[in-house]
Amino acid sequence: MIQIDEKRLKKQIDFIVEVDKLKSIYRQTTLIDKSRKENDAEHSWHLSIMALLLSEYADNKDIDLLKVIKMVIVHDLVEIDAGDTFAYDVEGYKDKEERENRAANRIFGLLPKDQFNEIYNLWQEFEIGETNEAKFAGALDRIQPMLHNYYTNGGTWKEHNVKSDQVLKRCEGIFKGSKTLGEFAQDIIDESIKRKYIQK
Repeated sequence: MIQIDEKRLKKQIDFIVEVDKLKSIYRQTTLIDKSRKENDAEHSWHLSIMALLLSEYADNKDIDLLKVIKMVIVHDLVEIDAGDTFAYDVEGYKDKEERENRAANRIFGLLPKDQFNEIYNLWQEFEIGETNEAKFAGALDRIQPMLHNYYTNGGTWKEHNVKSDQVLKRCEGIFKGSKTLGEFAQDIIDESIKRKYIQK
């Protein structure tokens, strides 16, 4: 008969129940069908699909795809406590790191120590953005809302009067993980400016 560590299982279940709250954290991004705003869980799922399909465009062909997928699945869990900080919210970014660090310690702290370490380290690696996996995951995190904005005729860009220089600055992060996807994103930006989805 299998021996179950009930204390460990309880911690894991508590974490699973807690992270269900991610489904209630809404982002600024509008769904492509324009029916409502996207939630964080949907965003993470979409990034996982993108990682699976687009990994061939990573600059480093030896990236650990499973690690990228793990990163994009856990990268926004801290927003359960810290909330979603809109990409172009200058004020919100002032205390973003502090809020998210507190959240990481509380939320990941629900887990057994070994799993706390694994998930906390994946989250930190994504945030620091220096490894090949983190660079590619970061590229996906930037291009996904860009696709939503393009396919909703400007979506959040129009809603918040986002300027082209702001979008171009965000695009730089895509080039860090994938020159190919960066060039694709640049084409989207150029076309969006022509169509007046983004203000000059």
